[in-house]
Amino acid sequence: MMAIRTYGLNGVDWEERVNYDRLRNERLARIKQLLKQSEMGALLCFDMNNIRYITATHIGTWAMDKLARFCLLAQDDEPIMWDFGSAARHHQLYSPWLGERSRAGISTLRGAMLPAAGRAEDVARKIRIELEERGLLNEPVGVDAIELPVLFALQAEGIKVVDGQQLMQEARIIKTQDEITLLSTACMMVDAAYDELYRFMRPGVRENECVGLVSKVLYDLGSEHVEGVNAISGERCSPHPHVYTDRALRPGDPAYFDILHSYNGYRTCYYRTFVVGSASQAMVNAYKYCREILDVAIAAIKPGVTTADVVKLWPKAQDFGFPDEEAAFALQYGHGVGLSIWEKPVFSRLVSLDHPEVIQEGMVFALETFWPASDGWSAARIEEQLVVTKDGCEVITRFPAEELMVAGVRYYTATGPLPTTRETQSHLNTATASNGNQPGSTTASTRSL
Repeated sequence: MMAIRTYGLNGVDWEERVNYDRLRNERLARIKQLLKQSEMGALLCFDMNNIRYITATHIGTWAMDKLARFCLLAQDDEPIMWDFGSAARHHQLYSPWLGERSRAGISTLRGAMLPAAGRAEDVARKIRIELEERGLLNEPVGVDAIELPVLFALQAEGIKVVDGQQLMQEARIIKTQDEITLLSTACMMVDAAYDELYRFMRPGVRENECVGLVSKVLYDLGSEHVEGVNAISGERCSPHPHVYTDRALRPGDPAYFDILHSYNGYRTCYYRTFVVGSASQAMVNAYKYCREILDVAIAAIKPGVTTADVVKLWPKAQDFGFPDEEAAFALQYGHGVGLSIWEKPVFSRLVSLDHPEVIQEGMVFALETFWPASDGWSAARIEEQLVVTKDGCEVITRFPAEELMVAGVRYYTATGPLPTTRETQSHLNTATASNGNQPGSTTASTRSL
């Protein structure tokens, strides 16, 4: 099996790397084909990632939550883009694939503009005019995400609005050659961030400092957007809070991180777990089991297998201290990765057992597992991104995670190196003080929160 290539970050004349014309053309051709096969006459998109997929335009991550920009893709036609102020003029000059189909247009800015200003009605009129010109006014229009005033205005213009997000998800589920290269390159950048982070962690370093370090490494390498760095340490590890703080690392702490960023639009979701200085036996056991259930899932991946087949391999919510699958959602989890972090397919016992999706060649997704240690506060979290090949899959997240890694300096005692597997409190290392809880006594059947 040929390895997924990761090229340099620059374009060169002597080697074909990412072919951006091909990327734009293949993405647009895919959604055009699916739109042609659907009941919809057109797609109207406000979601920045869908807009980028269709039009290959981007005006900065500050605009991602505004729902201010919108594009229309009509049957058998080219996309029209209404953009924020001067961005429309910029696209006319620098995005020749759009040309004069880049136009000025603005929605309500999430309600910041007064309803009396009529921005919602203006959006609806623009869309009605384009549909009328193409004889599509009586055809359903798929919409991905929308403000209620704009929805009501479209309906007032006689436009039937239906769910267009599923069609966009279907288009984005299979990645092109260039999308896979960009995703692998994004992972390469996180590999480097983890290397710096591993060297940086030591007692006294705070979670927010780790976030700052990772962000700098990624931006220095050319990241477009660091969406988030989930930095969790010590007693915060179980249950998983999903947000970093200013907590300082201490000797014996577990610390896990999820690094989410974008390179030319394509994302990562990439967990790694470390310990600072040393690990308790309970943490070693938790990591080993967390890795085991992840590896079993990865080994099962190939075209034709379903998401249900994979999640059956994972423990139930009740096995690690949660009352049901909704309460444990996203701890044993999988999700597509592309222009956004969570795309199709989704792997979860909450939905996949009753509504399985078939795994196909060309999908790119992340599989992530979690396991709490028997001490009640430590936990392991590991995640790998992978590309589905014709006969299996290839993992594109490469920072080592086969076994639990110890960060920080190696301490030495009078008799030699301090063991890297030891209890957090040194007095617990004696048989009399530990009350019989010797290292290795934890078993899979007794692991719980």
